[in-house]
Amino acid sequence: RNVKELNDKAKEKELVVQKARDKLSTCQVRIKMLAKQLDYVDTEIEKEEEAGNVAALSHLQATHRRLCTELEKEKDFELKIALTLKDNMLEMWQTETEQGKYEILHEQLKKAEEELEVQYQERAEVRIWKEKIAALQAEENRRAREKKEEEALKEYEERHKKILEDAKRNHKKAVCFLRKSMARIHEKNAKEEVKTQEHMERRIQAVLSLKTSITSNREKLQALQVRNKAMAFEAKKQEMKMREAILAEGGNVAKEIFLHKRLLEHEKEKQAARERQKSRKNEIVSRILQEKASIHKQKKSQSCTKTIKGGGKLEGSLLWRMKTWQYIEKTCKSSAGAISQVNKGLRINCLVIYFVTGEISEQIAPDVLCESSEEEKWGDETLIEPEFPGLWSQECDLRKVSKEAMDPKVKKDSFEKKMEGYQTGIFHKQIVSGHERKGCTFYSKPSCIHFKDFDVGHIYKKKIALINASYSVNFCRLVGISEWLKDFISVQFDPPGKMPAGMSCEIMVTFKPMINENLEGEVMFMAQTGSFSVPLKCTAKRCSLALDKELIDFGSHVVGETISRTINLTNSGALGTRFR
Repeated sequence: RNVKELNDKAKEKELVVQKARDKLSTCQVRIKMLAKQLDYVDTEIEKEEEAGNVAALSHLQATHRRLCTELEKEKDFELKIALTLKDNMLEMWQTETEQGKYEILHEQLKKAEEELEVQYQERAEVRIWKEKIAALQAEENRRAREKKEEEALKEYEERHKKILEDAKRNHKKAVCFLRKSMARIHEKNAKEEVKTQEHMERRIQAVLSLKTSITSNREKLQALQVRNKAMAFEAKKQEMKMREAILAEGGNVAKEIFLHKRLLEHEKEKQAARERQKSRKNEIVSRILQEKASIHKQKKSQSCTKTIKGGGKLEGSLLWRMKTWQYIEKTCKSSAGAISQVNKGLRINCLVIYFVTGEISEQIAPDVLCESSEEEKWGDETLIEPEFPGLWSQECDLRKVSKEAMDPKVKKDSFEKKMEGYQTGIFHKQIVSGHERKGCTFYSKPSCIHFKDFDVGHIYKKKIALINASYSVNFCRLVGISEWLKDFISVQFDPPGKMPAGMSCEIMVTFKPMINENLEGEVMFMAQTGSFSVPLKCTAKRCSLALDKELIDFGSHVVGETISRTINLTNSGALGTRFR
């Protein structure tokens, strides 16, 4: 390798010296040319001076100065080239002396290369001999493989002939079966065509009957429009008469007409509430009847019958019936309470049920329609499960309920006392069946209102549910939110009124961020048993970097071995970031 490097270096130096000599010769030629040009310009200047041509003389003097500067530059360049040539010559001579030192090694290297070439030739001959033997073996294997392929081809041809014969036989059978199936399909299609024709005829008849009904309805609609116009005209007449009568009496016309319209609207709302109450009761009755039918089927399939408990205890079926009628009573009362909130001063009679010594007696207002025959059919059946879970989760002994507690006047007085305590802020303990309720009576889902990763200028909304976790009916109203959140948070909450145990109401919280900062506070509520609050958090976008490993363990290894391990850096936040 050293000898080769010296040879390459010597060749490079020879090339450099040759190039320097060429440059020196070209430079010398250039100097000679410039000297000749200067001599020529000097003679021309002398001639022009004698002739007295000033313009040509100034031009020749300028060229003389230019040629002098170029000549000086070329001479300087010649000196530089001569110096570099000397340096390169010295380096070349040094490399040649070094080559002389390694001449013996160079000869040994040539001998070693010749020996190596001989070894390569011997190896090539051995390899060629082995390849010939391998080629002969491959030829023998090829012949054996061709024989096997010929035998396999003969077997394949025989199998193919058998398959063709079987296919012909199967084709004949398939054609026979296809003809039969096609005949069946044609019959089926013919029947379907007949059916479709009949269906089309029925549809045509239906369209014609619809057309006739539309024409008749149009006539009825025109009659109704005429009737409505007449009624509107009659109402205007009555209003004019009423105006004249009020003016004759000297009363306030606008006030009286407004009160009259308000009374009419009130009557309409009252009628609508009655209709809703009727539909709700009918729905509950139909559900109870369905449950009764399902239980009746179960009783038929089962052989065992329920035993009646003695000692003055009520039957389980009667207990469930009483709970069912209590639920109907609550439903009717809640609908009446909603109407009373909309129209203050209006009274609506509700369904009131009394349970005395195991018998059910009903007092139904004349507004509510109920079929007594359906109620008599209910019997002593039990309900599979209540309509709303949580309403009947608390068991109670009905024998402990006194007649005074079932009195509607007593119920009304207790309700008014509760409302007074709720308004004045005096709260009472909740004790039901000897158990006192401790802790917060309402809890929210989710437990914390959290607005994550918000952007300034956007609007975010979240719904939460407040659930009554107490043992009895409770009230809830919104008190407010934290002072520092009033500019960003708004709460939409319609008070639901009385909330039975286990029921919930929804609250809409709207967040309008105007600053990119984290906020914390709470939404405060007031219940019958005391105040409570729901925490509220608003967190801006941020980056959260984490590694999947706390310790990089390379384990046991050998000296000189390279071991690599991978660790993952994860950004679980909503804001991107740079890292190093």
